[in-house]
Amino acid sequence: MLRILFWFVFYVSAGTATAQESPSSKCDPVQNSVEKLVCDNPELTKLDHLVAARFTDALDVTKSLDAGAKDAEQELEAHQQSWISGRDDCLKSDDPKSCILSSYERREAELVALYMLEEPTAVATWQCGDSPANELVTSFFETESSGVRIERGGNISFGWLAITASGSRYDGDFGESIWMKGDEAQYWTPEPDSVELNCIVISQ
Repeated sequence: MLRILFWFVFYVSAGTATAQESPSSKCDPVQNSVEKLVCDNPELTKLDHLVAARFTDALDVTKSLDAGAKDAEQELEAHQQSWISGRDDCLKSDDPKSCILSSYERREAELVALYMLEEPTAVATWQCGDSPANELVTSFFETESSGVRIERGGNISFGWLAITASGSRYDGDFGESIWMKGDEAQYWTPEPDSVELNCIVISQ
């Protein structure tokens, strides 16, 4: 989980064209096998354009920073490249199309949540444990894939909806997780000092 300052989209002057150019814009000629799958499938092509549009919106957020924009750009170049690599690894899966589709949907949800590209559909504040430092704010958005924006102190992170028998559980990076059941929740702080906290809603 990174400081809020660093949750901005990949954009560097040397790599702007590569970052903004979606596979569907390079269908002639097709550059690689992933691009061929995207170009040959209308559903994937639509998602590709959607993620490209979200990227542009997130880039506008980055440009609006008063300070620290360069550091944010460098940090997120690594995150964007990591996402692209993960998407391309879908070729190794048993169902590459479904894997790529999920990758695009998750990326779109992540961009919207982390950069507040839409108004949240629901917001709740939670008190976890006894310390004010463990107050959480969760925000939900209407995106292709279900996820949650988690604000804790000066940090912002993103969690994806996981399959559970009851309630709604969202899993993020580094072991972070929140499992909501009505007005109560269990929250696991990120590793390496992960602890489990009991939470209650204090406003929504």
